[in-house]
Amino acid sequence: MKKCMATALCVVLLCALLCGCTSTNQNQNETKTLSIITTIFPLYDWTQNIVSGTDAQLRMLLDTGVDLHSFQPTVQDIVDISDCDVFIYVGGESDKWVQDALKEKNNQNMVVIDLMEVLADNVKEEELVEGMQGEEEEEEEGPEYDEHIWLSLKNAAICSQAICDKLCTLDPEHKDIYTKNTTFYLAKINQLDAEYEEMVKSANTKTLVFGDRFPFRYLTDDYGLTYFAAFIGCSAESEASFDTVVFLANKVDENALRYILKIESSDGSIAKTIKENTKLKNQGILSLDSLQSVTAKDVQKGVTYLGAMSDNKKILEKALQN
Repeated sequence: MKKCMATALCVVLLCALLCGCTSTNQNQNETKTLSIITTIFPLYDWTQNIVSGTDAQLRMLLDTGVDLHSFQPTVQDIVDISDCDVFIYVGGESDKWVQDALKEKNNQNMVVIDLMEVLADNVKEEELVEGMQGEEEEEEEGPEYDEHIWLSLKNAAICSQAICDKLCTLDPEHKDIYTKNTTFYLAKINQLDAEYEEMVKSANTKTLVFGDRFPFRYLTDDYGLTYFAAFIGCSAESEASFDTVVFLANKVDENALRYILKIESSDGSIAKTIKENTKLKNQGILSLDSLQSVTAKDVQKGVTYLGAMSDNKKILEKALQN
């Protein structure tokens, strides 16, 4: 009887030991799945290209088409941000809510990537060009910076590399995948950048007229283009003054422009009014995509950052004919 009890006890202890070893091995082999949240679509798409082939969970916060300038996070958004491993945002005036949201973070090891901070000296101040309608002056604490950094392919390359570097440090197990993906993606960004350079070099004119807000300063500066527009990129104005319309119409006439531009979310009413005040009144109206209203459904349909920027190149190529 004692032998049987001793044998049974040995079996129990052996099973417990084996289970313990198995459990320990499983815990050692388990890899934490990274949870990554980005604010807007371009940041989401850059990151998606970098983490492709891993089990990272990636979420785009502004996925309903709401404009960056008017977005306010929900309570659930704040909860999700507080628990994520990596949070990536632009860092401009429209992201002021972020600092309050980060005070609530549960994950004290969270990596936060402020892309305007990454770009540093490449960030530009908002620019009020000749003829542009200013807004009511407010007491300023300092210069206001143009937050539409994603509309520069050169910035996209810098930001993508910075995201890759942070992920490699946080998750060294997948470093080779992140590095390989980023090298491949940067090659595609640089190729499109070169195509833009070539397109502008062979253009008939280097001047654009926008009957709208103008979030494309980074893009035009990259390729040495001159622009005239109704409002700055972050303006809340929707109606242009008579003087602004006449000034822009004169610029269309002076430069013999065949097209007037607007952004994708605009109804084109200002562009149409400018057209009606030109001498020939026969200009076409084209839309450039500022990538500020891309939704989750658009992503599911296959919309990509490079695809949208390639489409913008085609629009610009047409607009720069005269």
